[in-house]
Amino acid sequence: MIKEDQTRWLWYPGDFEIRQGLLQNFSREERSYDWPAYWNMDDCHKNVKFKRYYDLAAETSFVVHAVGVGYAEVNGKKYPFGEEIHCEPGKNKVRVFVGNTEGLPAMYIEGEVIKSDIGWAASNFIEELPAGWSALYLAQDRDPNKVYFATETVQAVSVAECQGGVLLDYGRAIFGTIAIKKLNTAKPVTICYGESDAEALDIEMCYYKEENAVADTVPRKRAFRHLFIPGLTPEQVEIDAIHEFIPLENQASFHSDNALMNKIWDISVETFTLCSGLFFLDGIKRDRWIWSGDAYQSYFINQYLFFDEDINTRTMLALRGQNEIKQHMNTIVDYSILWIIAVENHYMMSGNVEFLKQIYPKMKSLMDYLVAQTDELGFIYGREKDWIFIDWSEMDKDGTLAAEQVLLLKAYNAMIVCGSIVGENTAEYSQKYTVLEKNLMTYFWDEEKGAFIDSYQSGNRHVTRHANIFAVLFDFVDETKADKILKNVLLNDEITQITTPYFKYYEQDALCKLGQTQTVYQIICDYWGGMVEQNAVTFWEEYIPEETGNDVYEMYGDPFGKSLCHAWGASPIYLIGRYFAGISPTSPGYATFLIEPQLACFSELESTFPVKNGSVTLKKNKDQLIVCSTKEGGTLKLNGKAFELAANQEYTFELANELAENLS
Repeated sequence: MIKEDQTRWLWYPGDFEIRQGLLQNFSREERSYDWPAYWNMDDCHKNVKFKRYYDLAAETSFVVHAVGVGYAEVNGKKYPFGEEIHCEPGKNKVRVFVGNTEGLPAMYIEGEVIKSDIGWAASNFIEELPAGWSALYLAQDRDPNKVYFATETVQAVSVAECQGGVLLDYGRAIFGTIAIKKLNTAKPVTICYGESDAEALDIEMCYYKEENAVADTVPRKRAFRHLFIPGLTPEQVEIDAIHEFIPLENQASFHSDNALMNKIWDISVETFTLCSGLFFLDGIKRDRWIWSGDAYQSYFINQYLFFDEDINTRTMLALRGQNEIKQHMNTIVDYSILWIIAVENHYMMSGNVEFLKQIYPKMKSLMDYLVAQTDELGFIYGREKDWIFIDWSEMDKDGTLAAEQVLLLKAYNAMIVCGSIVGENTAEYSQKYTVLEKNLMTYFWDEEKGAFIDSYQSGNRHVTRHANIFAVLFDFVDETKADKILKNVLLNDEITQITTPYFKYYEQDALCKLGQTQTVYQIICDYWGGMVEQNAVTFWEEYIPEETGNDVYEMYGDPFGKSLCHAWGASPIYLIGRYFAGISPTSPGYATFLIEPQLACFSELESTFPVKNGSVTLKKNKDQLIVCSTKEGGTLKLNGKAFELAANQEYTFELANELAENLS
């Protein structure tokens, strides 16, 4: 826990995240050229004013350091940066002006009393807000314009002759650079990178390639598992991989009697850890961009693995940018909507009212932007250059799309919840919610099909899984309609199947919510287990079981376009923690929380999952269940009975056969 009087770097709130988000989204490289994000990107403010008032009991002094140009001011008198400033007892108004044309303006004040801690305001000369800061930048020598990675040296587990060259396998996915320790050749060489051996061996089509490399070459940061150097032998080469990462504490553990599930858990953790750094990234090789849809799922997975609130807020702030809106997030309408919904979930996870107060104005302006493209029925539609995505699956997108309307309805609900917490008037959103809810059911619910159709305007009455899944997840259907969706859509093989882990996340979430944990258990074993059978060390962007050979690496018409380490592939972490362990907050910040385990699929299991400022451990051994929470507020629900849990006390329950069946 960082104390309020801890000295730290300060900046205008959100600017650090916006600046680093810009740099992150400009880091993509593909086949020897750079590929900056193709959507509008904001940058940080270039000049910032910091202000604080002190009533001093005694004389004190301080020194201001800054990234940028400017000056400090005490009671109207100006001082240069780096000079010791003395303050007399009594009232003192301290201001610091910092400008930085090259990056983030920030300041750091050394002093016993006057220092850069909690309590400073920052202004962009239009709005004044509490100054921003990060736990990553507490020391004076940590320039907030730089990212400081921890490193791990990884040696190749296999070095073999192959296709007239040498193929190195590091046994795991690397996100970093390489250190050439030996390169016994008089001529420069080509180093080909690959997430798979097939990619590394394809000299023409591999994504990353270092040409004219020599012994002292230091390549840029890339993602890979394999390296291939044509024309050399193993005796001529020794190259270490330098994996770079921002340390995040894994607060969860899982082990069961199912070896495959244990492997799926471990690979999910590896996948998600690799895609979690300063921000949640979609994947470490191909894009390395911050996508709002990918991040939405990452917030939930994070809740059951790291429980790191800072990476959530950094990602949200980077995605949203400055308050003025020129374009939807990542150009995708549903990604803008998911960002609003995610803020509400983060509040339930963290209970952080101060962050909600900071972000709510940006929620409101984004909601205004969305409302401006709704029709007379309250339905949102895509404008020119908007991308209506939802998923890669084929959908009837003639006219307004049902899945978008369900998301918008949930966004109105999020605005009502969050607005009421920060004291805003939410009557407008309540009215729009009522209209949209009525029209959604009138125009998109098809009673004969017992499901939501994609489009009412096309006349096709085409049903896909997506709108129906969202309606279940957000509690927009009653029990009767939910049962129909389960039968007619989710358990109906004639409805087009989901092929991406992205929407598999939502589908399994909905199935679990409808009591189908045993079905989901088998899907996890089959779908994610299928990637395990393909010797995956991380989970992929897309998995189609029927694909074989090198076809498994193809996507977007590119032979190696598929990301083999994609954040949304790690959703078993969330599914196991949320539904099998059954842990969820029932009030903000886990002041109260529910533990409703569904463990009939396991004979033996031991797992620990984080909650806010604590953890919950469950141990099952055949018909015995032991539960322990390290904090107050937990309620265990078994077979319809509720048990209030005291902190740090183990509770043992004997599970009768009929109880085990009810838990499935």
